[in-house]
Amino acid sequence: MSLDGFIAGPNVSSKEPMGEGGERLHDWLFKTKTEMDARVVAETFESSGAVIVGGRTYKIAIHDAWGGISPFDSTAFVLTHHVPNEKVKGFVYITTGIDEILSEAKKQAGIKNVWIMGGANIIQQFIKSKLVDEMQITLVNVLLGDGVRLFDHIDIGQIELERTRIIESAGVTHIRFRVVK
Repeated sequence: MSLDGFIAGPNVSSKEPMGEGGERLHDWLFKTKTEMDARVVAETFESSGAVIVGGRTYKIAIHDAWGGISPFDSTAFVLTHHVPNEKVKGFVYITTGIDEILSEAKKQAGIKNVWIMGGANIIQQFIKSKLVDEMQITLVNVLLGDGVRLFDHIDIGQIELERTRIIESAGVTHIRFRVVK
């Protein structure tokens, strides 16, 4: 996420899955990744027994950004209005809402975490429904100025967070919060 709260630039499309200028948000992962960054990523993958992805993120990323294959080590559940004709191995498609997708993901995850990785709309739905226990924000040292905000449209009032970890790296800070309930 940029310092001004954007997780993608403006005009997200299949040609520009991170929006205009949004690819800068992933430089830490693909261009300048440090050992510390690699450990944070590995920890996320290792601690997750299932992943939840929004339908728009899936549709935009599956062929271009992900090359037609799942980038995840565990089963990824896609919340979508319509199951695609072309199903991709490693993905399960759910059309019945966030309660059902979370239930299925929890069954798959067992004792591990369920990782809700994006996009903004699905994360906002889970926050609004008070179904998030923890957030990990990767804060990138850039101001995008416009785009897709992570915390728009939540409208549930104040949410108290307790910072449980902060890891600084070159050009990025990884911050973990527990949602105080």
